[in-house]
Amino acid sequence: MTASGTPSFRTLTVSLEGTLGRLTLDQPERLNPIGSVALAELAEAAAWFDGTDASAVIVGGAGRAFSAGFDLRELQEPPADPTVRSPELGAAMAEAVAGMRAVTIAAVQGPCVGGGFVLALCCDLRVASDDAWFSLPEVELGIPLAWGGVPRLVREIGPARATELVLTCRRVPAAEAFALGLLNRVVPAGSQQAAAE
Repeated sequence: MTASGTPSFRTLTVSLEGTLGRLTLDQPERLNPIGSVALAELAEAAAWFDGTDASAVIVGGAGRAFSAGFDLRELQEPPADPTVRSPELGAAMAEAVAGMRAVTIAAVQGPCVGGGFVLALCCDLRVASDDAWFSLPEVELGIPLAWGGVPRLVREIGPARATELVLTCRRVPAAEAFALGLLNRVVPAGSQQAAAE
């Protein structure tokens, strides 16, 4: 914790101004991947916000991407703690973010991929810049789509469209994502944070 009581994290930053909170994935040089550490920190940050006066929390990504998704290096490197498994961490993260007391608003720019897409789906509202795109590449990579992503996607856009996005792994531009019902608003590039506010 910092002197002000705001927690410090390795992969993200949090802040609170009055009742408006910000939770920002903060590894911009790597397009904000979500590995085991980030999953645990996201759940911890959600719990921290639940203990504050935050009535709304904007969830975003630093730099030019919301998130490049799961940290694929973890598929090649054994975890430092073999008892830690990303499917369980991912499910815990999704439940923690989705269950936050505050209204959560995803402010998306650039790539929103895999686990990042799931994180955005966990938010109550989603605003994206017109340069944002969404993708679920898990089938192409030969890894399962976990963290409760499929049921959340089905709830948002229905089974037929969800199945198509999962199986084709294609990039869905912001305008199409809005038309599908995945987004509440599409705004000019660079204005997604202001729109979320």
